[in-house]
Amino acid sequence: MISRRQFIISAGTLAFMGLSRSAFGKVPFLEVSKHLRAYGPLVTDPNKLLDLPAGFSYQVISKLGDKMDDGFTVPDKADGMGCIALDDDRVVLVRNHELKPTDLAKADVSLQTHKTSFAYDTTVQGVALPGGTSHIIYNLKTGKKEQEYLSLTGTIRNCAGGITPWGSWLTCEESVLTKADGFKQDHGYIFEIPANAKGLVKPEPLKAMGRFNHEAAAVDPTSGIVYLTEDKGDSLFYRFIPNEYGKLSKGGKLQAMVIKAQPQFDTRNWVTGAMPLQHSMAVEWVDLAQPESPKDDLRIRGHKQGAALFARGEGIHWGEKELYFCCTNGGQKQLGQVMKYQPSAFEGTDKEHLAPGHVQLFVESTDKSLFNFGDNLTVAPNGHLIVCEDQYTDVVDNHLRGVTPSGEVYNFARLTAQTELAGACFSADGNTLFVNVYSPTKTLAITGPWQSFKG
Repeated sequence: MISRRQFIISAGTLAFMGLSRSAFGKVPFLEVSKHLRAYGPLVTDPNKLLDLPAGFSYQVISKLGDKMDDGFTVPDKADGMGCIALDDDRVVLVRNHELKPTDLAKADVSLQTHKTSFAYDTTVQGVALPGGTSHIIYNLKTGKKEQEYLSLTGTIRNCAGGITPWGSWLTCEESVLTKADGFKQDHGYIFEIPANAKGLVKPEPLKAMGRFNHEAAAVDPTSGIVYLTEDKGDSLFYRFIPNEYGKLSKGGKLQAMVIKAQPQFDTRNWVTGAMPLQHSMAVEWVDLAQPESPKDDLRIRGHKQGAALFARGEGIHWGEKELYFCCTNGGQKQLGQVMKYQPSAFEGTDKEHLAPGHVQLFVESTDKSLFNFGDNLTVAPNGHLIVCEDQYTDVVDNHLRGVTPSGEVYNFARLTAQTELAGACFSADGNTLFVNVYSPTKTLAITGPWQSFKG
């Protein structure tokens, strides 16, 4: 078994083993079973929402239109989410809402008329743009929601993000709309939301962290370096080295990953299969000038400087001295990849060249029935990966997929609604999995015998 700060994910017909045994050495690959019982077969949900194995259950703790404590109603399009402990009993869920300006027309009247000095941006009528975050204070002991309120407003398409070691949520805009598009502010930034926010926070775009189609973030708790994914077909993989640990607003250096001695390397494997499975590649990083990127050309400029290309970088998770991120449509069948990055012992310093970091193609899916368009991800108490699927077809069959430490894939849950699951994250005690149903918004708390299957 691997710890919750490590994980293994596999899809298609190949699986990587031996995280604890070998960082990048040659290790065996195994066939993935299509019939792994794991927690047992999924039981049809009488409420026709989420099928789970016997012994597991969910409760809907928040849904679209619910009246919140600040007088607003729960917004739609719940996406990425982070869970941060407040005390021994309570956690806060900071939940993204991937809303764009045109979504105001279908929003509750409380949002259609929302004018506040705390909005990052507004319509020409002064109404706050609907994107942002909401807070849910949840009591693990009682299993009850205690409070719920907006914590950020006026942004566009808050997709995913990441929690920080110092107790905040980094919410990322997946939009590069600008003043030239008729808005008062440029968009495409990261905003930091404290876990202990009591209501709307004053938005401060972290401009030094770059302006692009942000997806997710992961922070190395030792160095404070933030790793960033970009949701574009020709995306780069970024890191932000802060000037001061835990003080992202004080600026820093934005860089993009380059495969050492192979500039402009293409990891996507759409045509050539240039990046083989389990092959470790040393990396270096190039500085990116003008991180505010008024032309939305960071990835283009970075690639010209030698940065590697990735296929729609999405969910990212910090493990034990290493991290993993999904590339949603990477691979020859474009069903998804997972990359693994092990930082240098001298990460972000002038000694990094002495022992460079390494990147590896950890997974490339070849079977959509096992793994199809992985997006947000987290780690279960038994050391298994839980990954949210996000298929892009008219009729979707999205699951929460479990992956054992030996690389076998199983169905943990099946969403029957025609939307996606997003924002999967565990409570600090490991007993509750929180996950969002994207639209119409529902936030679920799932409990059950997590330790009954070790794999």
